[in-house]
Amino acid sequence: MADSSTQGGETLLFLTDEQLRKGIEAMFFAYRGFTADPDRILDKHGYGRAHHRAIHFINREPGLTVTTLLSVLGVTKQSLNRVLRTLIDDGLVESRVGRKDKRARHLHLTPTGEALERELSGAQRERMRGAYRTAGPQAVAGFRQVLEAMMDPDMRRHYQMLKDDS
Repeated sequence: MADSSTQGGETLLFLTDEQLRKGIEAMFFAYRGFTADPDRILDKHGYGRAHHRAIHFINREPGLTVTTLLSVLGVTKQSLNRVLRTLIDDGLVESRVGRKDKRARHLHLTPTGEALERELSGAQRERMRGAYRTAGPQAVAGFRQVLEAMMDPDMRRHYQMLKDDS
């Protein structure tokens, strides 16, 4: 449902290319800020953003299968295997054989992995909390609607499943 209200004199239904460009640039710079704190933490451990994403989703859904994680992250098996091998070897993630399907591998964070996840997500929660407080509740709801509208249908389905679990 679109809102034809105005904010700052701009009709939200009819954005110019310049307004859209500014929105795109804001997303780039916001993402850079959003990832800066975790990047510093990851760098201390010799990890990158792929490790962070894997840790995040394994924490979000303990017992997540490798197949589901592949789908959520949208990466190749080779890329994910490299990340998981490192996290498992370093004692942050454990892979358990499925009870029903012995071929399935279920991923769980170890206490060390949980501690790193808390540190990473804590930094991002603080940044989000500050931005949300500054923007106000209407902006928070609108921001979430914009993000959801930008998701591809398959990613929206994954997001909705996670969102429904909370």
